[in-house]
Amino acid sequence: MLRAHTSDHADVVIIGAGIAGLSAAHQLISAGVDVSVLEAAAHPGGRMATDDVDGFRLDRLGPLLSSACPELGSTPGLDGLVLRDFAPGVLVHSEGRQYLAGDVRSARGALRAVRSRPSAPHAPLGGAIEQARLGAWLARLAGAPESRIAARPDGAALDALPARGLPPRVVDGFLRPLLSALLADPGLTTSSRTADLALRDYARGRLCVPSGGSATLPGLLAAALPPGTVRTGVHVTAADITSVRTKEHGELGCRSLLLATGAGAAAELLPGLRTPAFHPVTVLHHTTAQAPPTGARLLLDADRSGPVAHTAVMSEVDPSRAPHGRVLITSTVLGPPPPDLDDAVRAHLAALYGTPTDDWELLAAHHDPEAVPAMPPPHDPRRPVRLLAGLYVCGDHRDTSTVQGALRSGTRAASAILADLGVRRPQADGTGLPTAA
Repeated sequence: MLRAHTSDHADVVIIGAGIAGLSAAHQLISAGVDVSVLEAAAHPGGRMATDDVDGFRLDRLGPLLSSACPELGSTPGLDGLVLRDFAPGVLVHSEGRQYLAGDVRSARGALRAVRSRPSAPHAPLGGAIEQARLGAWLARLAGAPESRIAARPDGAALDALPARGLPPRVVDGFLRPLLSALLADPGLTTSSRTADLALRDYARGRLCVPSGGSATLPGLLAAALPPGTVRTGVHVTAADITSVRTKEHGELGCRSLLLATGAGAAAELLPGLRTPAFHPVTVLHHTTAQAPPTGARLLLDADRSGPVAHTAVMSEVDPSRAPHGRVLITSTVLGPPPPDLDDAVRAHLAALYGTPTDDWELLAAHHDPEAVPAMPPPHDPRRPVRLLAGLYVCGDHRDTSTVQGALRSGTRAASAILADLGVRRPQADGTGLPTAA
């Protein structure tokens, strides 16, 4: 029998109210399992946090999403999620010019796009034929099943790029900077299989962000849970399978424990849990009165001529992130930031956008040294979430270092918990009610 919820006991205690833990909570509660989610911060969301500053909505990390990600449409609680698309393709800055690339899904479309906006023969992305090859390659990748990609030899993404059958100018001028942005990995040491899956998502959909900021996503997940499920401002000092000790509320009993924190915090509570290396990320937000003429497209730096890996006029992508009459430019620095961060970024942005930035106002800069868990080869995107009966762990460090990876890991952890508790999902008995095996 599953126990009824009390203030000092739950069937499952989840430590961490990021999207992995919240996703798992939805799966468990829908099966009739009592859940308590404990979060040390004042708000749920973990790294998917958004600050309100003078009418601006400023992401602390702001990962790029793909509209092709199935988890964004299938995860319980995300029914009201609104995604704001970037304009098709990306702008690549190289040798002092901007080039449009990757806005096609077929060779015929590539030829049509290049004829409408031709590039010089010496351009980093080449001419119409090379663009057509890129379009055809993206179309093939979009149709490739995940099993085929998973069967490929795994190595570093950077080393595998030349074997993709594309001209070197396309690899260096498009694939490398795009993958660096998608994976938050400037050196492309990430598993080549994982990189190919990220490119497949790009080829299948559009780059996008949640309307109103990244915090919208965990906010929706938390709001759709029963009242009292998520308890914020609770600091866990120790934990095991049957109890969790907190600074504020003493000891809470449980039948199962799910660690859904970041990898570093999980290892502190569970010594011996392997901690991955991390890719540091710094996000800066500037405002100005006049928007640069890039529209809602992502702008990449192919030359690595400064600290900014990618940038966008975010108020063009999602107008809700800036007050009326103001422009929001969001830029991402991958790797260790330079000591003169704002000056270096501002100078680089002036070159990338081709416009003076002296009067741009810095609204916020957020650096996270453990922003994205590294995924070097060979990478297992289905790392075990069940450590032993009653003890589980989930998060992007157990899957892929993406939003969809975090959501998937939460679902996998919930399935393992239900199996160990002997609880079938509601649809299993055809009555719509959860049953205990």
